Amino acid sequence: MPEIERSDADWRANLSPEQYEVLRRAGTERPWSGKYVNEHTDGTYHCAACGAELFDSTAKYESGSGWPSFYEAKAAGAVELVEDVSHGMARTEVRCRRCGSHLGHLFPDGPAPTGQRFCMNSLALDLVSDVPGD
Repeated sequence: MPEIERSDADWRANLSPEQYEVLRRAGTERPWSGKYVNEHTDGTYHCAACGAELFDSTAKYESGSGWPSFYEAKAAGAVELVEDVSHGMARTEVRCRRCGSHLGHLFPDGPAPTGQRFCMNSLALDLVSDVPGD
């Protein structure tokens, strides 16, 4: 069970319509459309719904997929992995462990050291820069 539970009305009131579609309805933004696809700022990526720390910028890499990609989560317990058999395929959905929001999917085609590609939606993330004043 997620640590943070809110009513559907509360989620709608606190997220943009686009964020709500991705985070609460498991939607996917179009490839290359997200603000973090080509982002290179040092910092920590947080859940856009609840603020939980999810990914460190040092684990971000250019996957060529059109979505921000990371080879590992910031901490083992930051995300939850769930089997997803929607759209006629078997995939691993990635959710925020703290609030249960949909973040993206995990694929086994990433770089060393993990071989994993956490393929995330920019709409599901907020980057907090390590640079003072950013």
